Amino acid sequence: MKIIYNNIIPFKGFLAINFFGILFVRGTERDINDIVLNHERIHTAQMKELGYILFYIIYLLEWIVRLFKKGNAYRNISFEREAYKHERDLNYLSTRPKWAMWQ
Repeated sequence: MKIIYNNIIPFKGFLAINFFGILFVRGTERDINDIVLNHERIHTAQMKELGYILFYIIYLLEWIVRLFKKGNAYRNISFEREAYKHERDLNYLSTRPKWAMWQ
């Protein structure tokens, strides 16, 4: 995964954002750790599985729907649930089942 360190993307308050498998990190190498990298690698696997455009369409639609439901809309997106659940398992991607975000 290509990582671009900068002071612009993502917006203040966020550490990293994954655009089409390229990770933009606000700050420097010392600001990111293996857990964050693994979280973003899980998103890249999801993107590759669905196709990048379809991933972002579903992500946005699911976020909009979840805005009207109880709980944190961002944390309840299926893609985020999978990534947060497995971000500390640095071997997860080697055993990740297909379509794991919906299992």
